[in-house]
Amino acid sequence: MKRYLITGASRGIGRAIAETLAADDAELLLHGRDTVALALTRKAVEPRCAKVVLLIYDLAKPSGVCDLIAEVGKGPIDLLVNNAGIAVVKPFTEITAIEWEQTVGVNITAPFLLTQHFAPRMPPGSSVVNILSIAAKSGFANWSAYCMSKFALEGFSQSVREELRDRKIRVINVYPAATETDIWDNIEGDWPRHKMISPQDVASAVAYAISRPADITLENITLSSLTGNL
Repeated sequence: MKRYLITGASRGIGRAIAETLAADDAELLLHGRDTVALALTRKAVEPRCAKVVLLIYDLAKPSGVCDLIAEVGKGPIDLLVNNAGIAVVKPFTEITAIEWEQTVGVNITAPFLLTQHFAPRMPPGSSVVNILSIAAKSGFANWSAYCMSKFALEGFSQSVREELRDRKIRVINVYPAATETDIWDNIEGDWPRHKMISPQDVASAVAYAISRPADITLENITLSSLTGNL
């Protein structure tokens, strides 16, 4: 039985990935902080899965990451999807120290700790998938904290990819353009959400990448809308 760990699975891209990867030979380890939303994800995937485990922890705190690791247990996993993230959108002069630290904690430190713990225990042919963003390649006004975190995860994952090649563990980076998720509900501005790509588009790309033969890797996947970056 395959074991898949997906962070940020309560909604959006994480939920779409969980729904796409649900299978009768898969155990889904689903992380989130919103217990109600995560329960809805579970309801959607459980009929098609061998097992579903909910992991309700705050990844902004190293202790939350450690508790998640402890609950997953010592058994190896076949897929780690680093998807959980937060976005602070405001002028850099207005970002608080707490907002900066939370961004670093969830978007950088948590993927680092999870990859550091699980990758050495993964069997050959396994994959680490990092849901980055086009913000890992370009800076955008008022998105400095978010862009900083994605640039940092980009550098980390590129280096880890080289370290894991000999063990035949794939590191797949996905760079979605603006994606129509609930994250936009809390971001000021008139965003053309009807022009954004969907979480399912991202999930389909992830599913395709990990379905390739073990000696093939789609290292970098950029998903854009034909309307351009929003």
